[in-house]
Amino acid sequence: MDLKSSESSAVVLSNIDFSWGHSPDSFRFGITHFEVSRGENNILVAPSGAGKSTLLGIICGTLKPQSGKTTVLGQNLEDYGDRFRDRFRADHMGIIFQQFNLLPYLSAIDNVLLPLNFSVSRKRACGSTQAQCYLEAERLLDALEIDTKTLAKKKAAELSIGQQQRVAAARAFIGAPQLIIADEPTSSLDEAVQSKFMDQLFLQHKETGSTLIMVSHDSRITQYFDCVTRLEKIVA
Repeated sequence: MDLKSSESSAVVLSNIDFSWGHSPDSFRFGITHFEVSRGENNILVAPSGAGKSTLLGIICGTLKPQSGKTTVLGQNLEDYGDRFRDRFRADHMGIIFQQFNLLPYLSAIDNVLLPLNFSVSRKRACGSTQAQCYLEAERLLDALEIDTKTLAKKKAAELSIGQQQRVAAARAFIGAPQLIIADEPTSSLDEAVQSKFMDQLFLQHKETGSTLIMVSHDSRITQYFDCVTRLEKIVA
């Protein structure tokens, strides 16, 4: 691995070939080269069904390509098994899912705290006590304009769509993971809520110094990003 890839790049994908099956009709996906620097914000834009979520799955280590090299934060994911990739993802990545993936029966603040149950390093980043972790969850919710007095203890199912999305963002940022992955996070939001969410998301991105990679079919939100990648430009 060259110096640039090992020290200054958060993600490097090279000569990726992925297929969902072995038949001629199986969905195939290839990437010649894709690279994101540490601390960068990059949006991948493509229409629905083009393979955006597949690309994120490869970066997260939930999907393993048939060939090629996926280097994330200096680690070549193809060299490791499922257990390492699961631990690596829990420690170093915060993920904002398209459908939020909140646990509906837990409160907003308990949803935010969930990643700390799976990562000692992220819990340590919040503090040495449960009270400190709770305060950090409250700080993130407050920064994302979720009222900690009235909304934080409400069950996720009782929150509006926009509120659920902001809780999902707080959950991704807790414990200061180095890499934030966002899969179509604004697709369920109307334009006014979308704009506010993006402002809040970028405020947290800048404050934490994390690397932010988002995929979307909506070219209107590219204005927020320093780097815009059109998926068709990097597919094999």
